[in-house]
Amino acid sequence: MNLFTDPATFPFGVAVALIVAIALLEGLGMLVAMSPSNLLDDWLPDTDGDGGLDRVLGWLHLGRVPALVLLLIFLLGYALFGYGLQKVSLVMLGQFLPAWLAGLLALPPGLATVRGLGALVAHIVPRDETSAVSEQSLVGRLGVISGGAARRGLAAQARVRDTHGRLHYLMVEPDLDDEVFEEGAQILIVRKSGAFYRCIANPHPHLN
Repeated sequence: MNLFTDPATFPFGVAVALIVAIALLEGLGMLVAMSPSNLLDDWLPDTDGDGGLDRVLGWLHLGRVPALVLLLIFLLGYALFGYGLQKVSLVMLGQFLPAWLAGLLALPPGLATVRGLGALVAHIVPRDETSAVSEQSLVGRLGVISGGAARRGLAAQARVRDTHGRLHYLMVEPDLDDEVFEEGAQILIVRKSGAFYRCIANPHPHLN
């Protein structure tokens, strides 16, 4: 029995394939100035409440660590534990566990990996890069284009500080059709439109 090709380890092969696919998408996103990690963080809810879901997401460090990083950590822990579990099963029982059972048993260790490694990553990632503030609170803030060139239909990455002085990385497009903001351009966030923010040229560059 081959550990990596046997149908019993299919869920863990999928996890490894997702890790590779996410890495490729992130690399492609850097080329077109559209980071999947920023989009994922925009779609996920804030974790600054006291509800049950907020506590669970906070336990997993969502809001302190980029969501895509947490997903990669989960997939890695899930795949490693799953392959290890099936290897032990083969040695002790002479056969692999059913794929569905092994897949379920690997879920708690995958989440535990997120909890453990997520805490380590949270200490490495600067706290001022979190996005635990309201999306609308960033409207009216000044920023700088930090990756790519922003034009209508092609977003670029911008650095924006919130009212607490914390740094956020947003995907922005010009609010006017004919404007283009090159890397280093100073901007003003004027509104949120879907997954992106709209911006204009900073009317007071000396204040940025």
